Amino acid sequence: MADINDAKWYVIHTYSGYENKVKNDLEKIVENRKMQDLIFDMKIPTETVTEIKDDKVREVERKIFPGYVLIKMIVTDDSWYVVRNTHGVTGFVGPASKPVPLTDKEAEALGVEKHTVEVSYKAGDNVRVVYGPFENMEGVVEEIDIPKNSVRVLVTVFGRQTPVEMDLDQIALVD
Repeated sequence: MADINDAKWYVIHTYSGYENKVKNDLEKIVENRKMQDLIFDMKIPTETVTEIKDDKVREVERKIFPGYVLIKMIVTDDSWYVVRNTHGVTGFVGPASKPVPLTDKEAEALGVEKHTVEVSYKAGDNVRVVYGPFENMEGVVEEIDIPKNSVRVLVTVFGRQTPVEMDLDQIALVD
């Protein structure tokens, strides 16, 4: 039995303007052929843009990558065939249409995979840096920004308190 942890994000190329149709068609095919254990998710990366036209301000949702759909799947002969032969799909992104998965960092940067870090510290807590250029230094948490996955810590550098921005998982509470 396939596991979602084995699935990777791939990019499929579509005719421009067919992204939503391809996504909807693939969702129906996955349901009809009971392929939910091979094809897990599909996304069309979009951004909300404020447009000012004729003195009217409106919010418009735009595709970040027109002509592309991201798909989380386990590549088998069957799943590849189904995706590749869906109307509007021109192929997978990769050499000779061989699917190349996105790295975890790429998927996270595109906003399709959210990596959440739960923190056990709060502003004002004493912490130790566990890796990075300030490894083993201690400091005080000044500010936590979970959406940006960052924390600002005051560390002592050359006898002065210096604010340093780090990833949430770079520090740990001092016991």
